[in-house]
Amino acid sequence: MKLRLAMIGGGPGAFIGAVHRIAAALDSLYELKAGAFSSDPTKSKAAGELLGLAPDRVYGSYQDLIAQEKARPAAERVQVIAIVTPNHQHFEPARLALESGFDVILDKPMTFSLAEAKQLQTVADASGRLLCLTHTYTGYPMVKQAREMLASNVLGPIRKAYVEYPQGWLSRPEEGGDNKQAAWRTDPAKSGIAGAMGDIGTHAFNLLEYVTGLEVVKLCADINTVVAGRRLDDDGAVLLKLSNGASAVLIATQIAAGEENNVKIRVYGDQGGLEWQQVDANTLQVKWLDKPTEIWRAGTGYVGAAAQHNTRTPSGHPEGYLEAFANLYRNFALCVLARDAGTLPPPEALDYPSIKEGVRGMAFIENVIASGRSTEKWTEFTV
Repeated sequence: MKLRLAMIGGGPGAFIGAVHRIAAALDSLYELKAGAFSSDPTKSKAAGELLGLAPDRVYGSYQDLIAQEKARPAAERVQVIAIVTPNHQHFEPARLALESGFDVILDKPMTFSLAEAKQLQTVADASGRLLCLTHTYTGYPMVKQAREMLASNVLGPIRKAYVEYPQGWLSRPEEGGDNKQAAWRTDPAKSGIAGAMGDIGTHAFNLLEYVTGLEVVKLCADINTVVAGRRLDDDGAVLLKLSNGASAVLIATQIAAGEENNVKIRVYGDQGGLEWQQVDANTLQVKWLDKPTEIWRAGTGYVGAAAQHNTRTPSGHPEGYLEAFANLYRNFALCVLARDAGTLPPPEALDYPSIKEGVRGMAFIENVIASGRSTEKWTEFTV
């Protein structure tokens, strides 16, 4: 059985919409049935035609989509709504979709502000519907392997972690031209109070908490706007204290000229450490204090159940960003289908980012920007 999917946003010029559609299609668990792809009805209609949708299932606004889909017979109406708009257009469509009985897949960061995130959590809890937040990097099989190994304490108590997300695409004032992505991502009216820390810092923060299983409790941030005239941060570094007393360092920058998207994490216990990076996503390095480094590979028989569940090809066949994204879609679909059937999903499918991660991500943004403006060395991480 396929879940009937609708999309809000993701029309002409939108990078992430196509990624969501590929992820949804990869396992044949969804079928795109409807959409409001742009706030311009003409553009929305054109996008729907390109995607082969029935004209009466292509809408000029998200309000029309939700109202008219809700009015359709249960066997026809969409079941899941993917929201792939800029940050300032996340909360209202998500709130309305949940209140109208739809499950939601939502791009990160979850909302425009922490206050909205908390309100959306209340709405989701009251609705009984499910929400998946697309923190893509937690979908990689060897990230899941790293999490499983640390949870089993094979490296001993965690002492230190480093997580970084370097990009170089905003090394110049791209927002001054026709770059649509640069324009909205550097606009505080659309992105919120943070630039790089909101866009990619939230990914690094989520990856750190996911892999270690620990929570940030204190932070000390250095936040910078390097490109002249830019209205939001484009570079930053954060010292962090974790819930077990360990320390961590987070770096998120969009002005590291020549860098692409090499998200990287290193975690160290008292017996050894591990390292994963996106440019070699099928590999997890495990480094020991008193024996040679081990190279763990995706698609092999020795990895754990979570890594196996989220691996699609035999060893030696590279899997990347699209497959990791699709893992989130698949795990979410398995949970929605199991709930609707009154059964339990596979335990590994329960592992997808949701409301809790969304609220903590928004708390990270507000805490890190406040810390960057503060004269205090350390500030408490509050939600």
